Amino acid sequence: MRDGSATVRADAYQPRKAWAMATWLTVFSSINFLDKVVLGMVAVPVMRELHLTPTQFGLIAGSFFWLFSLSAAIVGFVGNRVAARWLLLAMAILWSLVQFPVAFASGAAALLASRVILGAGEGPGFPVSVHALYKWFPHEKRNLPVALINQGAVIGLLLAGLAVPFITQHWGWRANFLLLSAASGLWALGWLCFGREGTLQAEPAPGEQAKRRVPYRRLLTDATVLSGFLAGFAAYWGLALVLTWMPSYLEQGLGYDDVAAGRMFAVIVAVGVPVSLALSWCSQQLLRRGASSRVARAVFGSACVGVGGLLFLALPLLSLSPGGKVALLALAATLPPVAFAVGPAILAEIVPDAQRSAIIALSTAVATSAGAIAPVVMGRLVQVQGHPGAQGFELGFTVCGAVMLVGAAIGMFGQNPARSLRRLGG
Repeated sequence: MRDGSATVRADAYQPRKAWAMATWLTVFSSINFLDKVVLGMVAVPVMRELHLTPTQFGLIAGSFFWLFSLSAAIVGFVGNRVAARWLLLAMAILWSLVQFPVAFASGAAALLASRVILGAGEGPGFPVSVHALYKWFPHEKRNLPVALINQGAVIGLLLAGLAVPFITQHWGWRANFLLLSAASGLWALGWLCFGREGTLQAEPAPGEQAKRRVPYRRLLTDATVLSGFLAGFAAYWGLALVLTWMPSYLEQGLGYDDVAAGRMFAVIVAVGVPVSLALSWCSQQLLRRGASSRVARAVFGSACVGVGGLLFLALPLLSLSPGGKVALLALAATLPPVAFAVGPAILAEIVPDAQRSAIIALSTAVATSAGAIAPVVMGRLVQVQGHPGAQGFELGFTVCGAVMLVGAAIGMFGQNPARSLRRLGG
């Protein structure tokens, strides 16, 4: 657990090695998000070839998250005892093995099963990566490396927008899954050779006893922890829609062809790279200039979720051209993920190091459970409103905006790391 008297062993922070590991984990995150988004990118040919309705496709897309959250939570507790290096290696191998058979799926059932298993394998990816990074970076330097991992996700989405339509057009939608299987296998081989475990931990000040473990009952009833979980859920609702339904909206709602839709999707993602990094840098600068963690992380991150929600709400209310709607969506989708950079850092302030992996994993489990709900809600609305067409999609984005606003309010007023430190340390 962190407080004002805790210091970090200076000789344990090794910037070169730390950033090398951050780079490896950024590539890992890119593959993770390519795996997530690829089904959404090939939604139209998959629905056509497998004769799926929008509701059925939404169910299959959401099935990725059926075990995603549970797996994240379970492996998070395992991460308290098993080195993150080996957990990450096992995940990458599983991804490679599961993606390969998708290329030969002949029906909805096979596709559903593969997505469920893949989701279980990818659920722990983010929390274990963050836990691994925190073993390399001290408290005051954690925003940017986690933001870099998040940009790995953006890179994955950008590659998907540019490469998946091209691959699908020339070799069919199934070829994408073969390439992703190979990518995970190559990363696993590289990580086995070069991946290392960090040793950086908070060290008590002279004369201070080592921080004791806190009962999980107290941690999980803390206002900062609970409200952070819910803010993450709201932010992930929007991300889940971007991953599963955005390409279809661009094609069937706004009228772009598949290649143009891929490029527009890439534009939406590309906008997020500088904006998200800049916002994470701003949060870190606020900390350096003396702002409290509540202001620099909790309020700042929740505000980003709230503004993103307002932009989603505005989409059907404004008379915009297709290009204008793409620009609005780009900004709306860019802001909420800031919560994924600052949220784990808030938890790491108040949770003992020995319990950090589990709590960050539980946070991810709660947040990503939105991924099992949001695509199904969107699919149902699209089908009820008449498919194809923009109205159902935009109604789904309106629901998304409302969820984000509620989550932002909870996160802004409920998270107070200093108060939680006093409560949990007493």
